[in-house]
Amino acid sequence: MSIRAVFFDLGGVIVRTEYQSPRQQLADRLGMEYDDLDRIVFNSETGQQASVGAITALQHWESVMKRLKRPYEEMTSIRDEFFAGDIVDREILNFLRGLRGKYETGLISNAWSDLREYLVREKMDDAFDHIVISAEVGVAKPEAKIFKIALEQAGVSPNEAVFVDDFYVNIEGCEKVGMKGIHFRDAESALAQLKALL
Repeated sequence: MSIRAVFFDLGGVIVRTEYQSPRQQLADRLGMEYDDLDRIVFNSETGQQASVGAITALQHWESVMKRLKRPYEEMTSIRDEFFAGDIVDREILNFLRGLRGKYETGLISNAWSDLREYLVREKMDDAFDHIVISAEVGVAKPEAKIFKIALEQAGVSPNEAVFVDDFYVNIEGCEKVGMKGIHFRDAESALAQLKALL
């Protein structure tokens, strides 16, 4: 069966933290370890709740500010500083834009309620025919349901789809439903593997 749909993860693949220094400087300024700051933002209870849409991104950030013991007024600047080292891989986006029309292209992302707005603002949304965000569908990777939602939206069978993600557990998740998985380590090898499949 040939591939008809190509799905990508966003964080760690298309958007990557290439520069640790802004986040490290923020952690230093807050008097904490980099990993602890990372955990509060991404893996705290409210971070997990925001990922499945149980609370909004704003509610999560309000909780982060409380945990950091910083005033609400600093929220925007702290958030901006936290993500300041992130880069957007325009090469991957352009590759996906080039596939549209020949293949269904999609995003499957464990993310909060503000992701769609971010994609539009950063002019990334046009690279995807389908956008599946965990906060909007109420289920996160590696659960089978999120992959099934994406496949349904694209109108393809699992064996006609390939998914690229930086977390191996998510690759295992997509393969369990019958999709092909590419474990992302760097853009060059991931795109080479993808081109070989297509």
